Amino acid sequence: MSTLKHLMQPISIRNLEVANRIVIPPMGTFLGNDDGTVSDASIAYLKRRVQSGAGLVFQEITAIHPRGAANPAQLGIYEDRFLPGLRRVVETVHEQGSKIIVQLHHAGRESLYQLQRGEAIAPSAIPSKVFRMTPKEMTIEDIKEVIKCFGEGAIRARETGYDGVELHAAHGYLLSQFLSVHANRRSDEYGGDILQRTRFLIEVLAEVRRRVGEDYPISIRLSVDEFIEGGYTADDMQLVVPELVKHGCDMIHASFGTHGSPAGITQAPIEYQPGFNVWLARKMKEVVDVPVIGVGRFTDPFLADECIARGDADLIAFGRQHLADPDFLKNALEGHPEDTWICLACNQGCFERLLIEQGKIRCAINPETGQEMIYPRKPAGVSRQVWVIGGGPGGLTAAYEAARLGHQVNLFEKERETGGQIRFAAQVPFKAPYGDWINRLTARVSKLGVEVKTGVEVTEAMIKQAKPEVVILATGGQKITPPVEGVDLPHVCNALDILNGERQVGEHVLIVGAGLIGMETADYVIAQGGKDATLVEQLGKPPVRRISSHGYMLHSRLKEAGVKQIYGATVTSIQDNSVSVSVNGQEQVLAPVDQVIIAVGTRPNNDLARVLKTEGIRHYVIGDAVETRRIVEATDEGARAAWDI
Repeated sequence: MSTLKHLMQPISIRNLEVANRIVIPPMGTFLGNDDGTVSDASIAYLKRRVQSGAGLVFQEITAIHPRGAANPAQLGIYEDRFLPGLRRVVETVHEQGSKIIVQLHHAGRESLYQLQRGEAIAPSAIPSKVFRMTPKEMTIEDIKEVIKCFGEGAIRARETGYDGVELHAAHGYLLSQFLSVHANRRSDEYGGDILQRTRFLIEVLAEVRRRVGEDYPISIRLSVDEFIEGGYTADDMQLVVPELVKHGCDMIHASFGTHGSPAGITQAPIEYQPGFNVWLARKMKEVVDVPVIGVGRFTDPFLADECIARGDADLIAFGRQHLADPDFLKNALEGHPEDTWICLACNQGCFERLLIEQGKIRCAINPETGQEMIYPRKPAGVSRQVWVIGGGPGGLTAAYEAARLGHQVNLFEKERETGGQIRFAAQVPFKAPYGDWINRLTARVSKLGVEVKTGVEVTEAMIKQAKPEVVILATGGQKITPPVEGVDLPHVCNALDILNGERQVGEHVLIVGAGLIGMETADYVIAQGGKDATLVEQLGKPPVRRISSHGYMLHSRLKEAGVKQIYGATVTSIQDNSVSVSVNGQEQVLAPVDQVIIAVGTRPNNDLARVLKTEGIRHYVIGDAVETRRIVEATDEGARAAWDI
């Protein structure tokens, strides 16, 4: 058993004693009620996170002003009507032995909700880098009102029982907008050089300190480096942070970037190594002697322990890892870290779902997250015979959940290995952890007593003979081969044949389809070295959006490698050494081409649903067998099917 002696040491923040150095950072969930009050779902979610044993919890972004809320369901603290629910939050955390700080927040221009209503405000009338819409420039009266509201939110927090407050001056929200020349072009006392642009934040800090008194902890979450060309840097923050401490800041939460920063760095994708930005915390420790929190895709408590031992940071924030598996710390301390689900940094259920889709929090590999209210914890009343057909992420999750609830489960996978398309995805650059997750999930499914039968394709006859009580159909999708002249030539193959190693990569490759499979196949081709690749896509713009973190990294790598991308193009015929395409009605011949890779996606493979319906067998169709989508939809539907049995 490991003691993680540095990570588990207590720490003092002003007069606040925290039991250890593990932090749950303030991650938005939008689980609140539609009026911004705390919901039962909010409490259930938070209680499950705090069971991790983290010493310090930061409540998610909590609005200090109605025009500062990023979403109607964002928690609020700007009126007394919020306080009964917030007291429940405090009590829930304290019952688990942890301390809680509430993050006071104003979105400024980074709220699609406020922008669409014409209510978004910002230092200057400059469009949001994320939503491309323009806010109203704040008047001096607006500035005074917001300062007052931060102070009122802080005193409500103290009266409610929170152990401290945090000012959210990171990630492109209002306080950080004043720090940035990309949002602040003011010519009055709130604009100018970096120290002048800090004035608004200092005035907010001073007002909060005045309202809460000298003995109450105040943290500030900063983007220490904007990571935007022409933006402020960590060297600039080394000038700013001592001023913040001088005016009453007790702790620096050293984050980075904005939601508009290239590469999606605030929600770093799988391309970034765990702990990659803890150096920014160290930069802050060089100039102040208050506690500093390190941030940056931390998943491993042993790595966090090393960072604290080196003096890189005083505390470490584990964000998305708390979504993937809140038991990670307990598993490490008890000596079985291999039982932990390690966050894949896929951002599907968190960043993409919240910021892009305006949905509620989920996790692609942990279906309990955000669904704690409906997550069944006791065995099912009746144990049933369940067949899961298909061993991809949806099928494996369904099998795991059904077995956990006491059902007798058989899982059938027609391929030699489980994993479905994840096995192929795991072959592309940076995504090997996806394969590790499938291996762990398969092992845990077997450990629960599921009989996993690989290399077995379920037929109608098998179903009619066995007549299982319940079937979860997770048969995924089947390859699409476009009806193009020459598609049956020897040098034409499917992307999956390349990724599984059945076919060698050619020298001059043309890939038909620039969706995720096509782009990742191009990434794989380039990684082989000395190859050139062209992507041809029928749609007029890239299906893989740059706003998604992994999408941005893919686009960047392919551009740097010189991959040619042609959009609005239809392949009309394939020849031995060339491909003919129609681009916006104009015929072109692309050559030389010695290999054509088809990556136009899949269509649902749910033929067995017919016989299940005919035989009157209770069944569920999930994942790509319904429609081609992401991991998060497959695992969610698989889990819900198992829970419904």
